[in-house]
Amino acid sequence: MLEKLRNIGIIAHVDAGKTTTTERILYYSGTKHKVGDVDDGNTTTDFDPLERQKGITINSAAVSIDWKDHEDNDVAINIIDTPGHVDFTAEVERSLRVLDGGVCVFCAVGGVEVQSETVWFQANKYGVPRIAYINKLDRLGSDFFGCVEQMKQKLQTVPAIVTIPCGEHSEFKGLIDLIRMKFIEKDMSDATNRKYTLIDIPESHKEQAAVYRDMLLDVASSADDVLTELILDGKEVTEKQLLHALRKGTLEGKFNPVHCGTSKMFHGVRELLDMVVDFLPSPLDRPPVDAIVPRTKEKVVRKPDPSEPFSGLAFKTVAESQGDLVYVRVYSGEIKQGETYVNTTHGKTERIGRLYRMMGNDRQALESAGPGMIVAVVGLKNTYTGNTLCSTDAPVALESINFPKPVVSSSLISAKSIDAGKLGDALGRMVRDDPTIKFHTDEETK
Repeated sequence: MLEKLRNIGIIAHVDAGKTTTTERILYYSGTKHKVGDVDDGNTTTDFDPLERQKGITINSAAVSIDWKDHEDNDVAINIIDTPGHVDFTAEVERSLRVLDGGVCVFCAVGGVEVQSETVWFQANKYGVPRIAYINKLDRLGSDFFGCVEQMKQKLQTVPAIVTIPCGEHSEFKGLIDLIRMKFIEKDMSDATNRKYTLIDIPESHKEQAAVYRDMLLDVASSADDVLTELILDGKEVTEKQLLHALRKGTLEGKFNPVHCGTSKMFHGVRELLDMVVDFLPSPLDRPPVDAIVPRTKEKVVRKPDPSEPFSGLAFKTVAESQGDLVYVRVYSGEIKQGETYVNTTHGKTERIGRLYRMMGNDRQALESAGPGMIVAVVGLKNTYTGNTLCSTDAPVALESINFPKPVVSSSLISAKSIDAGKLGDALGRMVRDDPTIKFHTDEETK
């Protein structure tokens, strides 16, 4: 059921709390029983030894979870946790190219930082609808409303504030939900951090909540005429009507829902997951992908339909001792283990050795994968980042991924001529993993 699938990326400036948020998401979904911590070096998505040593994300990593919607149906969410450092911006670029929605995390202390702007405008380029999540409200110097003002000025976005904090930094008590007009009270005696109750908004914040509720209705009504009529007639707006308008406006890019919390203290993460389901698109909500028939250059579209011919884009390559692990986003049809497909970028056929659903560094074997799924494939010999894989009887080429040009160059000289071949092989593997690296041999200096 494609409407019950979400492909999202967690994007942000360094240290905004992306990996911590991802860890809390895995914990609440039941995928992980013990929550990891960046400082302890035991998180699911930062599994590389260097990432654990430095406490930062270097490589984008994929995880998959299930989350219940309002009708208690399971919604499958594929999440890619991306790096925040500008040095690894290619990881963000290739992730956004294949994702349907995004969660942009902001630090309530730092506000809209340089890389926050970069990733936001990268997402604009690919037309990715997204939710803004203002994190770290318990930190000294946090300023939720100041961060929202920065979003308006620096990102030229229209914020639809759906939650506001009840107090900030040392006074932070929890979140006020403006959709349900309730205070989300966390049970502080619960060691599992899972018990919450919805209670009346405290008197100290009732007036402020009413003001921001009116602002939310005003923004949401820009996407829904029915909501506008209800507001003008002075009628009550139901939770369902408001959610419908917020989803419509988010998918159309008219505004971005703004949520707040503090992931480390377990505030706001469950509500964030509900918003991913409520506001962000399924593969069916995204336009069909454009493609070109290689021989005739005729333009065609591929719809997210299992009955269509298979087409998929390789967006990440990881060199391993047993062969490359290639991440593929399936756009149409089905990819099956053991089947042969054509790589239209190089004009060569490829056989699928193994098919996996990734969980950080862990893998779940699959027999097949349908539209909208993000899988890892083993056994491909000539498929790298940006290449198209498709059915042999209906070949198409999808738009590749454009990466920023390198700005630093360096020369490498092997100590012995015998090592030159090994150096070339190693550089070849690096280039496959990171498309921003380019290398060539200078004929004069060798």
